[in-house]
Amino acid sequence: MEHLWAFWRSNYIERVDELSSDCFLCEAVKQPPEKWREYLVLHKGKNAFVIMNLYPYNAGHLMVCPIRHTDDFTSLTDEELLEINKLVQASIEALKKTISPHGFNVGWNLGRVAGAGLEQHVHCHVVPRWNGDTNFMPILSETKVISQHFLELYDRIKPNLD
Repeated sequence: MEHLWAFWRSNYIERVDELSSDCFLCEAVKQPPEKWREYLVLHKGKNAFVIMNLYPYNAGHLMVCPIRHTDDFTSLTDEELLEINKLVQASIEALKKTISPHGFNVGWNLGRVAGAGLEQHVHCHVVPRWNGDTNFMPILSETKVISQHFLELYDRIKPNLD
């Protein structure tokens, strides 16, 4: 059995309560389009949006979120669920066009014990994967090597999500 270790995320998980009492996803999605790049918002629909993960497992790690603030997955409406899933599909297609990953991890972490760093606003992770994308750096030095700058990658992904 292989394991995907993400030790570098502990910095975020340990600090999430002190980072802000406000929801950073709600803060990002309420911004006007001219500020989306600053907040890493790639796309906003009627019920859901796509944002880059500031603490990614890999380059291109996206989150698809309902616009409505909720910590309860079961409270999502049919319209929200449909749009979220359509945006997951669109995100995968955009990442395929942009960075050509070999595969994807897609999923929800519901609750802190399930791995959620942000419990108060449910979101779906879309994580691109490549053969050999795990290495010794996170284990030995708690450092994750991300090969591209966030904003450069943002500029490459966004046109494929519009």
